[in-house]
Amino acid sequence: MALYLKLSPPPLLSTSNPCLSPSKIPLFHPFGKTQSRKDRQVVQSSKFTSFLDLEPKSKPEPLDFDIPWFEPADRPRFDVIVIGAGPAGLRLAEQVSGHGIKVCCLDPSPLSMWPNNYGVWVDEFESLGLEDCLDKTWPMTCVYISDQKTKYLGRAYGRVGRKELKLKLLSECAGNGVKFHMAKAWKIEHEEFESSVSCDDGTELKANLIVDASGFASSFTEYDKPRNHGYQIAHGILAKVDSHPFDLDKMVLMDWRDSHLGNEPYLRATNSKLPTFLYVMPFDSNLIFLEETSLVSRPVLSYMEVKRRMVARLRHLGIRVREVIEDEKCLIPMGGPLPRIPQNVLAIGGNSGIVHPATGYTVAQTMTVAPILAEAIAECLGSTRMIRGTQLYYRAWNGLWPVEKRCVREYYNFGMETLLKLDLNGTRRFFDAFFDLNPHYWEGFLSSRLSLGELVKLGLSLFLHASNHSKFDMVTKCPVPLVKMMGNVALEAI
Repeated sequence: MALYLKLSPPPLLSTSNPCLSPSKIPLFHPFGKTQSRKDRQVVQSSKFTSFLDLEPKSKPEPLDFDIPWFEPADRPRFDVIVIGAGPAGLRLAEQVSGHGIKVCCLDPSPLSMWPNNYGVWVDEFESLGLEDCLDKTWPMTCVYISDQKTKYLGRAYGRVGRKELKLKLLSECAGNGVKFHMAKAWKIEHEEFESSVSCDDGTELKANLIVDASGFASSFTEYDKPRNHGYQIAHGILAKVDSHPFDLDKMVLMDWRDSHLGNEPYLRATNSKLPTFLYVMPFDSNLIFLEETSLVSRPVLSYMEVKRRMVARLRHLGIRVREVIEDEKCLIPMGGPLPRIPQNVLAIGGNSGIVHPATGYTVAQTMTVAPILAEAIAECLGSTRMIRGTQLYYRAWNGLWPVEKRCVREYYNFGMETLLKLDLNGTRRFFDAFFDLNPHYWEGFLSSRLSLGELVKLGLSLFLHASNHSKFDMVTKCPVPLVKMMGNVALEAI
């Protein structure tokens, strides 16, 4: 949130925008007793202005890593071309090339750092063997339902080390012989058994399969239904602060309190209708990541509104920002229909429908599904039969979205559509009941690992755990999304 951390990917979010890795920032320790003149100026200015007036201090730097480049003299023919060197693109390139398949990764800046912070449940990355790519973990998470009620969740949470993860994926790609080409994909053309990518530098590359991992703004992935997304929008900062009130051993997944809007009647009224929450990663007593987040709205909530609410919240919490190290705008389209299945271009990442429709989570799910998708591709291109064309596209897309997974996604869409109808009090009641469920259900829901049958049981259990007010919300606001979900599941099952 920026659960995708968020999160999360913005048109939206480029998959390769530069951002300095926090692990390289020597700011994870409290200040000494002395301050430079520059530090004193920052503190003095922050007394009279909000953090919005402070410029981020970090400067993006590309990774210093030797990757195998595509050369003009090389044969421009590959088995698979992956467009985009974000988490999704690199993970799939790494997994596909591990089967001995010839892969080229195409990106305007393949060594640039990814721009956004990603949060994951520790058990998700442990199951993938990626726990060494977490640069900070918290043994517990908490959810502030209101000023009177807090939920403590015994599930560890972690921040992805963007530098560590990207270096690991790049290293595996290089070891598997993946070639990288620094250019932007301009146009894709298809023949019966082969596709070509024209690049903005005049290069033309050919392959049996083109994979689009370039993000939400891509025009290469086609849809045959209106893209009626919900939107998660957030403003986040990694900041030095004088102090903060959060426990260092707990990550704050959601803070739905609104007492900070007591003296802001306009903001309080709009927040009551379209609520936002605070997402918090406390690193130490003086370093913290803070993100004000609209879980989902349609149309998208104003970005300026989100920032105003964050200013009011930090003022109320007594958090004085001394320095903004990084800032980020996160805009994530959520839910809506899947791309047309099958089609000649395969998608993975934000434009493939893999973003969790009810939370915005995507990174762990992408890391999980890439090996499965790579297996489906390898069964075609790695076999002596060399299955290409329509059969290849069909098998690849159904490796990504088998019927069971499409039906499950319809349930998550139902969850998103329900959340869209809830005001602040309704949202609080929903999460109060949700986190009272057996951990198998709420953990499975947030990690996209429940079967359709388990999701139905979750819904029934949620209704039983809900307060009378929350049950009234479900009875009055869920029927239309429920009927729509059941119709879509029936169509998928045909």
